[in-house]
Amino acid sequence: MNRKEKIILTITGGAHLSVHALMLALPSLIPIFMREFNIGIDVLGVVVTISAFMFGIGAIPSGWLESKIGGKTLLILYLFGSSFSAILVSISNSFYLLVFGLGLLGLSSSIYHPAGLTLISNRVHHITKGMAVHGVFGSTGSAIGPILATTLALFISWRASYAILGLFNCALGIASILLIPSRNKAKDIEIMDNKKGANKTNRIALLFFYITNLIMGFVYYGFTTFMPIHFAENTKEFLPFIPDTMKAGIFPSFVFLSGIIGQIIGGKLGTRFNRIGILPYIIAINIPFLLLMSYTKGILLIFCSLGLGMAYFSSQPISNTIIADLTHSNNRGIGYGINFFLSMGIGSVAAMAGGVLAINYGTTIVFLSLGFLLIPAIFTSYIIILKS
Repeated sequence: MNRKEKIILTITGGAHLSVHALMLALPSLIPIFMREFNIGIDVLGVVVTISAFMFGIGAIPSGWLESKIGGKTLLILYLFGSSFSAILVSISNSFYLLVFGLGLLGLSSSIYHPAGLTLISNRVHHITKGMAVHGVFGSTGSAIGPILATTLALFISWRASYAILGLFNCALGIASILLIPSRNKAKDIEIMDNKKGANKTNRIALLFFYITNLIMGFVYYGFTTFMPIHFAENTKEFLPFIPDTMKAGIFPSFVFLSGIIGQIIGGKLGTRFNRIGILPYIIAINIPFLLLMSYTKGILLIFCSLGLGMAYFSSQPISNTIIADLTHSNNRGIGYGINFFLSMGIGSVAAMAGGVLAINYGTTIVFLSLGFLLIPAIFTSYIIILKS
């Protein structure tokens, strides 16, 4: 890996860390927002859906823009746009301004994945390894977001986490301008010509991949949104000296840290085996962990959630590389954009639906439903094998 590739992976990794930290701060703050704004979990489920839907909806035009202006320019737009939005959230003085700021933060953050993933797929030779490193940064950000938000909420204010992450992205934006080389489309094509799938788009296989990842997106937003409050409600007798609001940040952070192990495992599996061939097995292994999370409490719940973190996040470097395998190099940005819109935008409806389930039947039913929801994804992922 040469110096330019290391710079790209470092900056995109930092941006991937921040985007997930920003988006996952909100679920961990749900118990605090319920008290501060005197609203129910169903209302906050809608707020999460609004922010997350905006997080997905901007991905398609961003993917299209990537082919016009390049990944570097898009990355800079994300970093400065999200910096402004995060600071706006941190200074919001009403619930409605908070919701507006979170929606704007989701929209500005939607730029990132088409930009970052296309930069890596076009400029890094060892793509699966690059995606795994990129994924480790993302899982780290997912772990940092909840614990940063709840820790600062306890000692300073929940607003401090958004302010800090906003300033971090501003610094990364300056680094991107100075350090990432300008776009060289001919060089990108030269790199991509040496990679499988660079000059073809398998539309049928790609369609079923999108369906599979849409279901995975539902599961992602389902468990990430309700995991913090599920931990707070079902670990009261485990480490009782830790406040429930802190548990809502600490335990989800452990899950996302275990996701780093999953990213590494996924990167190695995707390098050694047929990525499309192992996808159904990666999906299937998530099911027992989701079902167990609905029935366990205390320390057993923690262990089951760590297993889920490893299982779920092992799919990400594999899935991100499969898109590169199934799309033409000229359309890769919009390929990532469509995938992200479906998984993160449409998939975010799980937060709203889960909120309705949780307020009527408790968070336990949410995890049970997510486990059964993955069964169709096994079948759709198997069709990808038949059509690729």
